[in-house]
Amino acid sequence: MKNPLLVLASTVLVTVAIPIFISVFTYDSDIKQNDNSINQFNIKSKGTKKIINYETVNKESPNIKVYNHKKGQVENLDIEEYLCSVVAGEMSPEFDIEALKSQAVAARTFTIYNKNTNKHKNADVCTDYKHCQEYKSKEELLNKNGQEWMNKYYKKIQQAVKETKGHIVVYNDQPILPLYFSTSSGNTENSEEVFSTKYPYLRSVDSPYDKSAPKYASNIKINNSDFVNTIKKGYPNINISEDNLSKKIRIKNRSKGGSVNEIKVGNKNLTGRDIRNLFNLNSANFDLKFNKEYVDIVVKGYGHGVGMSQWGAQGMANEGYTYYEILNHYYSGTQIKDIY
Repeated sequence: MKNPLLVLASTVLVTVAIPIFISVFTYDSDIKQNDNSINQFNIKSKGTKKIINYETVNKESPNIKVYNHKKGQVENLDIEEYLCSVVAGEMSPEFDIEALKSQAVAARTFTIYNKNTNKHKNADVCTDYKHCQEYKSKEELLNKNGQEWMNKYYKKIQQAVKETKGHIVVYNDQPILPLYFSTSSGNTENSEEVFSTKYPYLRSVDSPYDKSAPKYASNIKINNSDFVNTIKKGYPNINISEDNLSKKIRIKNRSKGGSVNEIKVGNKNLTGRDIRNLFNLNSANFDLKFNKEYVDIVVKGYGHGVGMSQWGAQGMANEGYTYYEILNHYYSGTQIKDIY
């Protein structure tokens, strides 16, 4: 027969141990659940990330026809050489290499998209940023910045282009229209809320790393008479005066990304883009503060807000994200494809 004291001691031990075990297990589970909810933006597996090699095709890079608007002529350039000049014009070479890679892929995708849509009559792309992408030739960069800068930064740009050779962003296996801009206000915009067309991959997403950008926040102060005159210059039939501006102007609604969609000004409804154009604001995400003698226009972000935020990409790169994670974040539901 078993010793009664041993049986009693075993019973007490099990009785005490089970609740402790359950409590520790539950506490550990709660910690894991809370860790997953600390930062909803942190959807990637940083720390245990798997490096993906998209280099699946090994072909020579093609030549493209580039209309140089400064020279007034079409040039036949290797696409990768052209992209080095675009990245140099569009993004600071002081940015992290992963941010530069994301810019290189976006620029390459834009080039292929334009080439496929025959946007230009006798060329695939042009060098005018108002129509295509910014372009700084190697000669321009050397003359402006000197050989030391070229050795330090142009090689970095070349690295970003070379290490993403042939990579483009696709949706349903087709090149996307990869819009990008400087600085978000914390969220990007849905394409149809800024432009006329809805694209399934140009959706509003979080962009929390832009606050360190030099043009994240800006404001202008304009006296009441100049404010009214500027509006009337653009819209002569508008019924507005300096008296009680705060009662005559009201922001009616905003986009998902925070930009002003519709604003009531006197007897007219205008868009945030209308106000942005009138006062040359950095973005359409703004607030109006009315004072006795002047209007304070407080602005967040810089650019149209659709697609990839360049400063957001830099922030993500600083946090350890790779170029394809950056692109997949800003261009919803897309993949990276190697075409040469």
